Amino acid sequence: MAVCVAVIAKENYPLYIRSVPTESELQFHYMVHTSLDVVDEKVSAMGKALVDQRELYLGLLYPTEDYKMFRKLHNSYTDVMCNPFYTPGDRIQSRAFDSMVTSMMVQVC
Repeated sequence: MAVCVAVIAKENYPLYIRSVPTESELQFHYMVHTSLDVVDEKVSAMGKALVDQRELYLGLLYPTEDYKMFRKLHNSYTDVMCNPFYTPGDRIQSRAFDSMVTSMMVQVC
């Protein structure tokens, strides 16, 4: 199960962030924004100099056994993007997407 889910726009800003309500919720948001900075630095370095394409690889971002969870998230995200009333680049405010993400989250008691 997930403790934090973030959807990032192609312009490198978060469209959606959700984490389990814990004491470290702010830490998860910090990690997401820090990761965005790392990606931004790698992409900007590519534009400045001839960089080996292998250096842009960030590594496996999720364990392979979590593929089903990723697939479920991706399908739900695709449904949001295919909605004719959604404007690409806007914050995701879909109840269906939010309930699917909530079902993926670890329930902390």
